[in-house]
Amino acid sequence: MVAEHTPDVPIAAAPIAAAPIVVASNRGPVSYKLREDGSLVAGRGGGGLVSGLSEIGRDPEGAAAVWVCAALGAGDREAAGRAGRRLAAADTGGLQVRMLDIAPETFAAAYNGVANSVLWFVHHMLWQTPLEPSFDAGFRAEWAAYEAYNTAFADAIAEEAAEGASVLVQDYHLTLVPGLLRERRPDLRIGHFSHTPWAPPDYYRLLPDDVAAQVLRGVLGGDRAAFLTRRWAEAFAACCTSTLGAETVREDGVVTAVRFEGRTTRLGVHGLGADADFLRERAHRPDVEERLAALRERIGPGRRTIVRVDRTELSKNIVRGLRAYRRLLQDHPQWHGRVVHIAFAYPSRQDLAVYRHYMAEVGRLAREINAEFGTDDWEPVALHLEDDFPRSLAAYRLADVALVNPIRDGMNLVAKEVPVVSDHGCVLVLSREAGAAAELGDEALTINPYDIEATARALHLALLMDPGERAERTKRLAAAATALPPGRWFAAQLAALVP
Repeated sequence: MVAEHTPDVPIAAAPIAAAPIVVASNRGPVSYKLREDGSLVAGRGGGGLVSGLSEIGRDPEGAAAVWVCAALGAGDREAAGRAGRRLAAADTGGLQVRMLDIAPETFAAAYNGVANSVLWFVHHMLWQTPLEPSFDAGFRAEWAAYEAYNTAFADAIAEEAAEGASVLVQDYHLTLVPGLLRERRPDLRIGHFSHTPWAPPDYYRLLPDDVAAQVLRGVLGGDRAAFLTRRWAEAFAACCTSTLGAETVREDGVVTAVRFEGRTTRLGVHGLGADADFLRERAHRPDVEERLAALRERIGPGRRTIVRVDRTELSKNIVRGLRAYRRLLQDHPQWHGRVVHIAFAYPSRQDLAVYRHYMAEVGRLAREINAEFGTDDWEPVALHLEDDFPRSLAAYRLADVALVNPIRDGMNLVAKEVPVVSDHGCVLVLSREAGAAAELGDEALTINPYDIEATARALHLALLMDPGERAERTKRLAAAATALPPGRWFAAQLAALVP
């Protein structure tokens, strides 16, 4: 939904009422662009979390939920300032949204300095330990900003939540919020959901001791801590034991809760699934058909496709994927001229130098493969670096093979979306380190994401797979991938907060 506001007309604030459900996340369901004339244009917020949490809707008694999020840029900050407390429902698809105008320098230090450069790195185990991390005075200043950022969220939630409300706090940006909120509003039912992996204890303890403990204490301030897979829940519990000396509760050999300082935090697992109805309908709209025709023309007739769609994050392992494709072409010349690797590597966190360098390496390697193997009528790698959702859906439909090879991933919805949308069935080559492997591994060709040779062999086997077997695998993948679609995923977390 797109809405415009003239500079001399304030955004209408929604009626203020305490909410029985509050969701908190860094990114909200709407983002704003500020035009040169001072008008604001509202559009849908990006990211997979928005897709899942946009199912908030209303509770059974009709009381609106409130979504608390941060202003991410100049347009957002302007909109938040004009709105007062909540944004106009016309901009947000009917959702009640409170957007926090946190000082840009505080936001940058918390988001880039801590959340994305420290917490993301530790949980995805991405550090080159001979050189990094180094926790110096600069980090301490950034950590203070992270504390301030989390405090701003806790204060806003405490103000928005009705007596006894359910609060769902999202992800590694807001790990301190449950504990801070517990101090302010002990009446609330508080849950925290981690959308990333959780680091094992030995790696987690690379963090400064006090910071490692503070993050765990923050999450344990909630009544419930939930994760995308059982593996990540177990890792969190193990960190609580080794770092805090907490006690874990097990039932039938499965960790179900953590006890610490007189409180019990229950653990849960909710594997977010794909929204089949939305994806299948969206994948056949005219804009997708246009992209599909353009991709077919670029690929050429009769060629097979290996598709990947990722943000260019270090954890997505795009460079090794390209190297594995090059190894496939080196080892199996029969695929020359017969296969194209459609590689969509969309920009991510380009304000961090390491991400810019990684994206440049992706482009360099794709050009190198095309120069080595390409011919006048065959481009081995069709690389796209500009985000385009309709084009992604078109690639999903074309896929004979889907390559999803992250180093580590909380879930990876692409692995679930491609089988749902694929026109003729596809083989999923899937990293065993993706959270989705817990649900899809039996029907995929699973790989060690660091093993380029094994990945190349898996791509070869996938291209050779009998069409009948490929179609049957795709059906089973799609069924598993849609077991817990966004609406049910969110409802399950709300239900689990009830004592």
